Amino acid sequence: MCGFNSFLLRLPVLKKAKTILFGGSFDPIHNGHLRVARDVFCQLNAGQLIFVPVRRSPHKTDSPVDGKHRVQMIRQATQNDPSFSVSECELNRPAPSYTLDTINFFREQLGEGTDLHWLIGADQLNDFDKWYKVSELLDACRVTVMYRAGYPKPEFNRFMGVLRADQVEKLARDVVQTPLIDISSTQIRLELANGQFPSDLLPQAVIEYIRLHNLYGFTG
Repeated sequence: MCGFNSFLLRLPVLKKAKTILFGGSFDPIHNGHLRVARDVFCQLNAGQLIFVPVRRSPHKTDSPVDGKHRVQMIRQATQNDPSFSVSECELNRPAPSYTLDTINFFREQLGEGTDLHWLIGADQLNDFDKWYKVSELLDACRVTVMYRAGYPKPEFNRFMGVLRADQVEKLARDVVQTPLIDISSTQIRLELANGQFPSDLLPQAVIEYIRLHNLYGFTG
C-alpha cells in the first residue's frame, strides 16, 4: 500500500494500533477516495483505516444511495487492502448522527489506548467551530485535516477564543497534505444517469456492482 506490492508484506492489524476513521457519503466510492486514503494511511504510519459511510449528514438534506449499496461498494473497492475496512455504525444509528457519537463508538470498541484519527478535508474547517460539541470531539480524538497539494496550508488562528489554545495547537499539528485529485462523486453520478460509465474514475469491482444493481440511474 505504501509502495509497490507492499500490501503483501503487511503485518496483522493490532487492535490498539493507530486507527484512521474516514467518514463521508462515498456515493459512490471512487479512485480519488482510495488514493487519498492510501496516502494518509502511509503518512500516519497507521495500523488500519476504516471507512465510515454516513447515513445522512446533519448539514445536508439530500439522500444518498441506500447505505447497504454504499457499504458493499466500499467492500468491493477495498477487497485487496487488508488494512482497510468499512463500518456501518453511522448507518445503523438514528439520524441525526454526529461525529462525536462515532468517535465514542470506536473508543468503546477499540479501547482508550487506541490512537484515533478522524479525517476531514480543509474545506470542512469553514464551519468546524459549529460542529456538535466540537471541543469534546477534539479531546476524544485527533482531528486530522487534509489539504490538497497546490493549495495553501490551513490556518487555525481563527479558532482562537472559540476553542482552547491547546486544541488549536493540536489541530495545527495534525495536518497532512494529499495529492491533488480532481474527481467528483456528483459528476460521476451525472455521467451514470446519462448512460456514460466513467471507468477511469471507479475501481472495476465498483463498476461491476453498479451495473449489477442498476444504481444511479445507469441501465447500460
